[in-house]
Amino acid sequence: MKLAIVGTGYVGLVAGTCFAEVGNTVTCIDTDEGKIARLNRGDLPIYEPGLQEILEKSVRNERLFFTSSYERAIPEADVVFIAVGTPPDEDGSADLQHVLAAARMIGEQLKDYTVIVDKSTVPVGTAEKVHQAIAEVTDVKYDVVSNPEFLKEGAAVQDFLKPDRVVIGAPNDQSRDTMVELYKPFVRTNHPIVTMDVPSAEMTKYAANAMLATRITFMNEIANLCEKVGANVEMVRSGIGTDTRIGPQFLFPGVGFGGSCFPKDVQAIMQTGKEHGAPLKILEAVQLVNDAQKLVLYNKAMAYFSGDLAGKTFAVWGLAFKARTDDMREAPAIYTIRALLEQGARIQAWDPEAMTNAQHIFGDSVQLTHTQYDALKDADALLIMTEWSDFREPDFARIKKLMRQPLLFDGRNLYSPGKMAQEGFTYFSIGRP
Repeated sequence: MKLAIVGTGYVGLVAGTCFAEVGNTVTCIDTDEGKIARLNRGDLPIYEPGLQEILEKSVRNERLFFTSSYERAIPEADVVFIAVGTPPDEDGSADLQHVLAAARMIGEQLKDYTVIVDKSTVPVGTAEKVHQAIAEVTDVKYDVVSNPEFLKEGAAVQDFLKPDRVVIGAPNDQSRDTMVELYKPFVRTNHPIVTMDVPSAEMTKYAANAMLATRITFMNEIANLCEKVGANVEMVRSGIGTDTRIGPQFLFPGVGFGGSCFPKDVQAIMQTGKEHGAPLKILEAVQLVNDAQKLVLYNKAMAYFSGDLAGKTFAVWGLAFKARTDDMREAPAIYTIRALLEQGARIQAWDPEAMTNAQHIFGDSVQLTHTQYDALKDADALLIMTEWSDFREPDFARIKKLMRQPLLFDGRNLYSPGKMAQEGFTYFSIGRP
């Protein structure tokens, strides 16, 4: 098929590149001329494992194109995806201005029947608004479909190429059949294409992310209680994760969730609940608990140093909100570092991929180092904020030699307390004795 993708952010780039990978002709549109120029040079604006290789191959084979022109991309497309940003508005609801602006631009260029797909994460009722926005500028026949994405940053390419399910909300048989045909190459291992009405598909994305955010937050609360009563959250996690009704996924305690999806989507579905007289009280608690959890290592450091952090130097390993991405949106490291800086502490930090983003966020207030070990020089403590594999088997003797004292706050439970005791460290983790 011939496809157009409006928006070259995280979702748009991954979707466009993966659709091209299976033989479709894809044109990605963005109004940012500088970004389009970068992409045409093969210069990706994001880090995502595996994306660079298939992008270069698809461009070389003339299946993937980048342009700022709607006029060039839309008229020939069988299916047009809207994959622009939906940032939270002041009340937490999704800001749809970019979605609706894209819809109008698409409508102005339609020539024949086209399936328009909401790929951005949008609240229930957005497809109807998109339909109305297009209807204002064209009489050409079209349908608006909801096709939410379920990509995990750091594994997005594989998630797209081999999805555990595809959700399609379609208003009629014609648009549904077009979407099913488009996704057939990705579900050859019999993973389901789940078709439904449009509002249900729009709700499915928010419900899934809200459920996962709740699991993470619940486990963090259990971890905090384990510390109080002398239990080990890793054993508890194993004990409940082997229950087939629960399962092991998203039960790892840590420093709270961040990123571009969970915080934003929890806020948005909460606002939808308020607007319809059905407040989501569980998610209100999830948000409160997660906000507090982002400061769990800061609070441990405050307790250890008796509330006096002035002049202390903290090494921070990991700045991205999770491993295998450079994304720092709502990253717990931001909140922890800012709290430490407010107390007069100095920060020396390193991350394998997020250093450019960190420079934009922190400027000169944080010393960003060339290597993970450079961050340790004369540090009073080491904080681990992200579960990068680079940190799993470090040289502990070297760490001790570089630091002023062997003090480690582990926000991802990367090491065993017994091992750290043998290495001579004062060691604090999440939910373990």
